[in-house]
Order: sequence, then C-alpha cells, then structure tokens
Amino acid sequence: MKEMMNNIFDSVSSLFGSGEDHIPWCNRDIIHRCEIEVGEAVNKGESTEERKSKSIMRLSWALVHSMQREDVQRGIDMLLQATNNSMAKSTNSPLDQREMLYLMAVGYYRSGEYSTSRRLLNRCLGIEPKWRRALSLKKTVEDRIVKDGVIGIGITAGAIIAAGGIVATCLGYQAAPLSQS
Repeated sequence: MKEMMNNIFDSVSSLFGSGEDHIPWCNRDIIHRCEIEVGEAVNKGESTEERKSKSIMRLSWALVHSMQREDVQRGIDMLLQATNNSMAKSTNSPLDQREMLYLMAVGYYRSGEYSTSRRLLNRCLGIEPKWRRALSLKKTVEDRIVKDGVIGIGITAGAIIAAGGIVATCLGYQAAPLSQS
C-alpha cells in the first residue's frame, strides 16, 4: 500500500514539476548597491540622462528579480513610471521598450499575475518575435497558467465530491431510522 501511495505521489509530482523557474533571483545586497547607484546618478548634477536611465533600469531589474514581494511591486511601479515618462517624451527605442516590457512581465510573473505577464510578453514579442528570453518566460508563464488551472479543477472536483458525500451521509442518516422500524 505504501509503495502504491508513493507511486501516486510521484505521478502527481511529475505533473506539477519541481515548481522552479529559470529566472534568476536577486538578493538585498545587490538591490542596495543599485539604490546607491541611482542615488548618485540622480543627485550629481553632472550625471547624464542616459546614466540615470541605465541605473534606474538596473535597479528595476534587481527589484523584479527579488525574493521579497514588496521589492517586486516597487520594481513594477518604477518600470510603469519609466514607461509612462519615456512614452510622453518619445525617448525610448524599441530595444528599451522591449526590455521594460520584459522586466514588467518578470515582475508580474513573480507576483502571480500570470495573465498580465503573458500580455506584456506578447507585446514584447511584437517588438522582437524571436527573442529567446521572452519566449522562454512566455512558455514558463503558460505552463504555470495550465498548472494552476489543473489545480483549480482538482480543488473544485474535490469540493463537489466532499459536498456530495456530506449530502449522502445526511440523507443516509435520515433514512436509516425509517428502515429500522
């Protein structure tokens, strides 16, 4: 019996995979160094707009790759602001747009907002259809959407079966006294 249960567990585990993605993580030390770099770029009068922009992009990259939800959200917010600012000024190239869309997609993936991540990746691939990083993340996102759907269906089916068992048990107890007389 124990072996059979292990086989069932292994089958279910293989369906859901290891749960790991291949997106790098970033620690607080790197984020802190990027924050210092942004502070220096913004506060020094001799810094160019390009230097400021690049340091903000590095900080955004570090934030969306963080293990801390609040850092990821902060990175998404920074990227949204940068995107809005650059669109208003018409200053960013397609390459910059692609990178910002990709980083926002990473952030939304890390936040569990898979449909938003997929939408951003589709926009990113509209700019460069064969970009491997975006294609790889899109596959990861779509696999996660499918996996979550299977889990949702399983939970729903389990709840229906449990409710049916409770109803059957209640009806069985009500019917039992009538049949004993």
